[in-house]
Amino acid sequence: QVQLVESGGGLVQTGDSLRLSCAASGRTFSIYAMGWFRQAPGKEREFVTSIRWTGGLAFYADSVKGRFTISRDNGKNTVYLQMNSLKPEDTAVYYCATSSRVISRLKRDFEYWGQGTQVTVSS
Repeated sequence: QVQLVESGGGLVQTGDSLRLSCAASGRTFSIYAMGWFRQAPGKEREFVTSIRWTGGLAFYADSVKGRFTISRDNGKNTVYLQMNSLKPEDTAVYYCATSSRVISRLKRDFEYWGQGTQVTVSS
């Protein structure tokens, strides 16, 4: 199994920046890709971004492209989500997840999930 712990969430204002971290432990050798998803109140969990663990490929949702950047530090088994120019519609619980098989935009391709970290953007 892979255990994931997110951190870095908080309350910010429109236009601010925030960096989320997700530390992986356990069977980290099995990780092929990591991703970030988010879920706003009353909405489905949606894809934000994902990255291949060996680097070289990343996907972004259109809603965050140009504002959010995913990166990873293999030595620390950690993936980061740098969020700039935050908007109230970015308010959600942010979850990281791992896939052992594929880099994807689909929830069903990710086997392990963290508990989430709350990001609130005030207007």
